[in-house]
Amino acid sequence: MPEARDKRGAAGDGAAGKAATEGPGATRPRRRQARGEARIAQLLRAAATVFGTTGYTASSTNAIAREAGVSPGTLYQFFPNKEAIAVELGDQLLHRWRDTYGAAFVPSHVELPLDRMLDAVLDPLIAFNCENPAFFVLMHGSEIPGRITEAHDTLHVTMLSRVEEVLADYLPDAPAAQLHRVAEMTFMVFKAGLDLVLANEGDERAAYIRELKAAMYRYLDPLIGDDSPHLAPQTRRGRTS
Repeated sequence: MPEARDKRGAAGDGAAGKAATEGPGATRPRRRQARGEARIAQLLRAAATVFGTTGYTASSTNAIAREAGVSPGTLYQFFPNKEAIAVELGDQLLHRWRDTYGAAFVPSHVELPLDRMLDAVLDPLIAFNCENPAFFVLMHGSEIPGRITEAHDTLHVTMLSRVEEVLADYLPDAPAAQLHRVAEMTFMVFKAGLDLVLANEGDERAAYIRELKAAMYRYLDPLIGDDSPHLAPQTRRGRTS
């Protein structure tokens, strides 16, 4: 008889456990998970603000917690240190950056006149960097965690290849070495100009954006200008549709 009672007790415990995981209380872990994800998003937004304002090196977990409106102890429940926050934020920003440049480098853009092609490609890239100053900080700082710099280096190579592909559409007979040189020069001009764009605000930022586009246009126009045989006749200089 005691053995029978033990079996019934075990069965009861199992039923109670099943009810706890399948009944009304089953949503509690999911609620806790959702709250945790919301807290992580809150901390990452705060980190983006702090990194973008003070830089990576000068920032601290205390500053991030303060910006998020939580205690340092709450922050440490989700991230062990500043580096872990930077890696998570860097991963998110890199993912969004890939989507941005993927939308910028669409094949149809090479059918546009050079000035309009530069607008179509550069505007979303510049806008992303202006809206996410932490991205530039995390991609170019001297003390950034190695995982971020490795991912950025890989992305740099991918973007450089994409620029070469665009140039190859305009210059199908150009040697590969020339395409690489022009692509690398174009990319470096963009990066240098972007430094100046991000260092300014308002009307002055807009002026630097115009200067950046003008510099790139004057460099590329002799090579792949509006007289390029790649363009449809109605898009070439002096033609009307």
